[in-house]
Amino acid sequence: MRIESATASALPRGLVAVAVPVFAGPEGPQPAAGVSADIAGARVPAVLDVAWCKRQGFTGKVGQTVAFHALSSATARLQAASGDDGATPPDPAAPAGPDTVLVGVGEPSALVGDAGIEMLRRAAAACVRAIGDGETAAFLLPSGLSLPVARVAEALAIGAALAWYRYDTYRTGERPGRLGRLVIATESPAEAGSAAEGVARGARIADSVSLARDLVNQPPSSLTPWKFAELFVRRFRDVPQISVDVWDAERIGTERLGGVLGVARGSTQPPRLVVAEYRPSKPVEIAGRTPHVVLVGKGITFDSGGLSLKTASGMETMKTDMAGAAAVLCALDALAALGAQIRVTAITPLTENMPSGEATKPGDVLTARNGKTIEVLNTDAEGRLVLADALSLAVEAGPDAIIDLATLTGAAVVALGKEIAGLFGNDERLCADVRAAGERAGEPSWPLPLPDDYRSHIDSEIADMKNVGRAGQAGAIAAAMLLREFVGSVPWVHLDIAGPARSDERAGYFAKGGTGFGVRTLVELLLSPAVAASLVREPEGTSPSPGEPLN
Repeated sequence: MRIESATASALPRGLVAVAVPVFAGPEGPQPAAGVSADIAGARVPAVLDVAWCKRQGFTGKVGQTVAFHALSSATARLQAASGDDGATPPDPAAPAGPDTVLVGVGEPSALVGDAGIEMLRRAAAACVRAIGDGETAAFLLPSGLSLPVARVAEALAIGAALAWYRYDTYRTGERPGRLGRLVIATESPAEAGSAAEGVARGARIADSVSLARDLVNQPPSSLTPWKFAELFVRRFRDVPQISVDVWDAERIGTERLGGVLGVARGSTQPPRLVVAEYRPSKPVEIAGRTPHVVLVGKGITFDSGGLSLKTASGMETMKTDMAGAAAVLCALDALAALGAQIRVTAITPLTENMPSGEATKPGDVLTARNGKTIEVLNTDAEGRLVLADALSLAVEAGPDAIIDLATLTGAAVVALGKEIAGLFGNDERLCADVRAAGERAGEPSWPLPLPDDYRSHIDSEIADMKNVGRAGQAGAIAAAMLLREFVGSVPWVHLDIAGPARSDERAGYFAKGGTGFGVRTLVELLLSPAVAASLVREPEGTSPSPGEPLN
């Protein structure tokens, strides 16, 4: 779906629908668009008949929709609903105009801050689903809000685009129709520039999120490690600011990535490691240098559990186990397109975790890139093994911060459910920045502790550490505790996205399947000038100095 912006007076004719935002309130729902006119052939009411709305069950609550269909009888109902009882009856032979779709955006007092932006995303999602099939429709930008026009337009574009998303590559039957184009319209020509900027940014971010969803939704045999890596080689080939280096199994061995090799041993598919570096064409300089962030993403393209085999039902969604890698590479995709001004490197170890005669056995010891040893007591706790190598490489790049995303533990889902990521880290300021960016983007996370006393949970009898904690206790913390062993003193945040990486239902702007969680958080974070400034710590030398690219 193409998403564009325009003024309400310049909307094209031939629309299938015009969506009107509606406020909820104590006196009943009322239009939030601020106009009462014929817009592109659709009648936009100035007021709504409260009794009629009540009969429709429409209160203006976020996500509620009701349509006036573009027929002569429906037009008469619209006139009645808008209080225009004395109007001349419409000509039954006249061509039908666009439907008018009322879309609830909630109470005006609630449409503030990050929560208000999220309400608008969900309203736009409901709008697209209510309109359904058609060539072009319009959504009128709500007026009278305290939110910046660009943020409102961006939220509407993201919500609409993500609700429109559907993964139907392998369907052979008739596919349901979808909207071809949505025009987000502002009434004020003075706001047109800001609205256009917001729409363009939102549509571009949604494109990268949709790519991440596609990757998560692909069958695991269609997205093997080498295919995953080659996809991004092609994707970034014509992006001059991004260089990509793909390490094959031989290079991975030469570079001493014992965790990656240990997990990959059971699979016939050789592993890969992708190092993609973005260097801005117009970098920002703070304290004489450009901030550098390394993003690390877990890329298990299928997780059977290895010899610690999962149940059959437990494997059904394990193609999702590469969602962290998808998120960081797709975030890099968006950051380059939107002109991020800091240096960003993405590192993604890619492998399957399979059982075979060659597979790592419980009790084996692996040596990670930085020389630390890990006793493997459960081969289904494999994500932390590949991340140990990737985080070691990240430290060697000398960044100002490291952020990793991983579908790491079922314990995080038990603690926080399916919609909230677990957030861990060794730096309070970076943790706060990541969490705030997630709130702005509509991707919530919740901080969990890393108490030093819990280090004993991963103590091994024969190695530096073991890859599991104590049975039934603090599983997400134990996993994060192991990761902390590989980041040293570099400011670091770990997002455990095992819950929100996948949706079990079609709701809001999510389709069933991959969500692309993390892309919007990283983009919001790394486009922020304030965050860029906070990355360079004073006094100089508290963070490692930028290193050379890993290629």
